[in-house]
Amino acid sequence: MNAPVPAATVADRAAATDRPPPVVPSPAPAATSGRMRKFNESFRRIASASANAVGSKWAFILSVLIVVVWAATGPMFHFSDTWQLVINTGTTIVTFLMVFLIQNTQNRDAKAIHLKLDELIRGVKGARNHLVNLEELTDDELADLQRQFEHLRTHAAKKVIEHAERAGEQAEHATRVAYDARDTSEQAEDTADDAHEAARDAKRKAEEADDRARRAEQRAANAVDR
Repeated sequence: MNAPVPAATVADRAAATDRPPPVVPSPAPAATSGRMRKFNESFRRIASASANAVGSKWAFILSVLIVVVWAATGPMFHFSDTWQLVINTGTTIVTFLMVFLIQNTQNRDAKAIHLKLDELIRGVKGARNHLVNLEELTDDELADLQRQFEHLRTHAAKKVIEHAERAGEQAEHATRVAYDARDTSEQAEDTADDAHEAARDAKRKAEEADDRARRAEQRAANAVDR
């Protein structure tokens, strides 16, 4: 069986070949990181499930039943301090624990919403990409951005008002054009009626002239026969 080689010998051989001694990574940080990830994932699941359970109708019904039962047992315990201490202690502990669970869920939701908004800002053409880290800006920078957006809202409101005024003017112009067209149509109808009446008069006069011509021809024929 071969004897183990001393560490000093390994270092001497490495120095002799101008190479540093091999560094053996320690598995402790990886194991710690793995346990921390497992703990974070377990806590996330517990917090999410607790938030969903507490926000359900069944949790509300259960809390109402607990309060009703506690109030109904008051005469049995003669409304003693211990009877009051039970409900106070229970609600305080539950509230204290739920604050952290719900806050964890809200933090995750807020982070997810920020990431989605950042992705939208990054993907929209023309958007200002420096707004991605908006939550990290100072109060003065946020106030300056708020003034900029207020100016944009005012400018947009002015544009909407101007557009509405132009639309109103165009509507009035269209109304006037419609009235003018109606007047023109009425005048055209009157002109057509006059023309029709003139045509009937001309036809009547032509018929009268034809009758006079026939009578004249008849008189001429009678005169020739005589």
